[in-house]
Amino acid sequence: MIRANVFKSEFHPDFTPVIPKGYDILPVFEKSRFVIFPGFCDVHVHLREPGFSYKETIASGSRAAARGGYTEIFAMPNLDPVPDSVEHLEKELELIRRGAVISVRPYGALTVGEKGRLPADIEGMAPFVAAFSDDGKGVQDPVMMRDVMTRCREAGKVLAAHCEDERLLFGGYIHKGSYAKAHSHRGICPESEWRPIERDVRLAAETGVKYHVCHVSCRESIEIIREAKKSGVDVTCETAPHYLLLDENDLEEDGRFKMNPPLRSREDREALLEAAIDGTVDMIATDHAPHSAEEKARGLEKSPFGIVGIETAFPLLYTHLVKKGVITQERLMELIVYRPRARFGLTLSNGDWSLWDLDAEYAVDPNEFLSKGRATPFAGWKVNAKCLLTAYNGQIVYKA
Repeated sequence: MIRANVFKSEFHPDFTPVIPKGYDILPVFEKSRFVIFPGFCDVHVHLREPGFSYKETIASGSRAAARGGYTEIFAMPNLDPVPDSVEHLEKELELIRRGAVISVRPYGALTVGEKGRLPADIEGMAPFVAAFSDDGKGVQDPVMMRDVMTRCREAGKVLAAHCEDERLLFGGYIHKGSYAKAHSHRGICPESEWRPIERDVRLAAETGVKYHVCHVSCRESIEIIREAKKSGVDVTCETAPHYLLLDENDLEEDGRFKMNPPLRSREDREALLEAAIDGTVDMIATDHAPHSAEEKARGLEKSPFGIVGIETAFPLLYTHLVKKGVITQERLMELIVYRPRARFGLTLSNGDWSLWDLDAEYAVDPNEFLSKGRATPFAGWKVNAKCLLTAYNGQIVYKA
């Protein structure tokens, strides 16, 4: 029997967790170190299946998400085959039906093969996907972007954009800043991110699409999104824990510090924190992107982009933002529970929750991850908050 207090406050006053038979959760308020949170929602996760199951599977990725307190995740479409038609999407849906332990909602691709040349079957896939994205690839052609925006609007779906102007990359692989200069690395300029956002908010205003910006990393992007919101554009954005907690000054010569977009400057990180507090950033998504150990052992230049994060997101955010008074617990719940679901038209079930020991102290140990991926820049970081149980649809799907 497990006895714990239900954590209640103004940020989820109506949430009453459905407790499976055999578990005794006492609803005595704020007297114990054990607290229950509504199930977290991550709108940006790479599950790698079909096509790259040596990196991750829907089964391993969804179990990792449950360990992190997540009960709803969105699977990105850079797969093989790319879900650009109902036929290709069905391969992923079948794997989800067989392997997922929580709610896994796929993205449909915007263009065929994510190649940016022809629109995907947005109309046909719309009933079966959470939204549409070519994540991993920016749509380079503004005419094509206008076309897929119009199709997403007509289908009533959010368009989630990976914003990257490939003409401005010049072979870069970390932020074009002081670390890159000091260590002779090729850098990625912030303009490669904010220029496409600047273009897209104009197109979103013209087409009326629900526009969402993935993994925002720099202050110029934030300013563009902030002004677009003020002008009435239907735009939201996400950032990731690593952009809020790390910057280029934390870089090491190790593939576990390589992601796209890269860790930016301290000023960028501070701007993102401010935006997460004031509401310009609508949600925090992990961009959980596992690779094999061999792939990530090739250093900053040669390893693939991507780190894992779904098992460490809440402990890191709680420990280093909430406990330090940078952000309130109420705001964090908005960012990882309520706003993601609201934007994508979902509702929270009382059967989806996680039980945490907020007094637990431990170091992040990648060897304990349920994900197949182990590459994290937070290895060894001291955190509080340990997930003890996660329930999905009223059933326990993770137990420590």
